[in-house]
Amino acid sequence: MTARIAGLASYLPERWMTAAEIATASGIPEPVVVDKFGLRGKHIAAADEHVSDMAVIAGRRALDDAGLTPADIDAVVYFGSTWKDHPVWHASPHIARQLGCVNAFALELDYVSCGTPVALRICRDMLVAEPAIRRVLAVAASRESHLLDYGNRRSRFAFNFGDGAVAAVLSTVDDGAEIGATAMITDGSFSHQVRVPAGGSVEPTSAATIADGRHLLDVADPISMKDGLDAVSLPNFRAVASRALAGSGREPADVDLLCLIHMKRSMHDEILDVLGVPAERSVYLDDTGHMSGVDPLLALDRRRDALSAGDTVLLLAAGTGYTWAASTLTWRPTGRKG
Repeated sequence: MTARIAGLASYLPERWMTAAEIATASGIPEPVVVDKFGLRGKHIAAADEHVSDMAVIAGRRALDDAGLTPADIDAVVYFGSTWKDHPVWHASPHIARQLGCVNAFALELDYVSCGTPVALRICRDMLVAEPAIRRVLAVAASRESHLLDYGNRRSRFAFNFGDGAVAAVLSTVDDGAEIGATAMITDGSFSHQVRVPAGGSVEPTSAATIADGRHLLDVADPISMKDGLDAVSLPNFRAVASRALAGSGREPADVDLLCLIHMKRSMHDEILDVLGVPAERSVYLDDTGHMSGVDPLLALDRRRDALSAGDTVLLLAAGTGYTWAASTLTWRPTGRKG
């Protein structure tokens, strides 16, 4: 049995924050934001627009793209940002209800920026292992631009964080892009580097934590994190990419489209170079920035019309914690756009 992507869609909020605005807010020169951060601008969710709202919009579009109704879905899986409408709350049951997926159970995945390859792996395995589950709606959204303190230079790596959503219908009974092998590597030595310090059991919410801005993203030791990641990121990206491709009987030279999370331009180019993938076969999201688990499928949604049947797609991501992950697709026309 094979699992496929039968429908795909994305959503971006109306407001677009330009590189000039980011420069003004952060004090970082605009040319640095554009050239080093690789960011012309990013979308910002409205004050009353939450991850569940964006996920519902993307979910409806994906169902429409697949030509299905909400009642056709057996499971709704949320794999987006862990910063949701409420703390200690699952978004997927609410998303399923809002969409009208009355026959679906809900599942929540907590994998932040490496969410796309991980979600494809888990949903594929669930579909293949349980014949009663025929269609899964996987949705992700991010609103992490609202967690940024542009005056905190420790967290400047996150100034590219933007907002948006993506959704995919995964199926064993409909046509679409075949989900192939996946691979993951985790290095827990980075597990405490990036976090919202307060609001959990270690540092409960108090007047002092609010006053000190400890409910926004922060980096414990930026120099240590950078030095550590510089040593392992490129080898780990290459390792998971190579393993996922090999598991599908492919190699880097076979990649027709590489869909990465957004990162600084230099790292993006280094990954292309080490894999031997030409720049024209990749998608660089310099108009959206990074949106937790959203990026790779958003990149695929943007470029799928240029793909041909049988093309190899590599989805590549990494998430704080730190986990690197990759998934492969063998392209087949997907949804009504295909």
